[in-house]
Amino acid sequence: MSRVSTSVLTASFFSAAVLLAQDQQPPQPQKKLETTRPAKPAEQEPPEEDESLKPEEFSLNPLEAQKNVTAGDYYFKTKKNYHAAARRYLRATKWDPGSAEAFLKLGESEEKLNDHAAAREAYEKYLELAPAAKNAEGIRKKIDKWPAPKSASN
Repeated sequence: MSRVSTSVLTASFFSAAVLLAQDQQPPQPQKKLETTRPAKPAEQEPPEEDESLKPEEFSLNPLEAQKNVTAGDYYFKTKKNYHAAARRYLRATKWDPGSAEAFLKLGESEEKLNDHAAAREAYEKYLELAPAAKNAEGIRKKIDKWPAPKSASN
């Protein structure tokens, strides 16, 4: 091949490459579509399916408290089941935190169970609610005989 034909071929190849390059521009980066996402709702605890596992909520209900005191009396006096009685009296104090009777009986139950710390706590609440009760002095003496409560720092 001659020099002229080689340069013609080279020139035509070069011009074809330029034309091709003009037709095929490099792809431009696409703009991302701006979409707004819905705000995530605050995560909530799903409702408990088994109602028996749901934590019990207490509100002031003197009738429910009295019902539990009566049931506690049955367990305390008739069955001599002091654990069951203490549970019932404790429930009564949650239904009616101002029930001096429930705290007195809770203290008596805990005393029978030899849980002096719990008995002291219940009796102290009883004395706070009924400072002028007939048996207040006897309860104070009884509390004083028990070992001192352990402080939180120990």
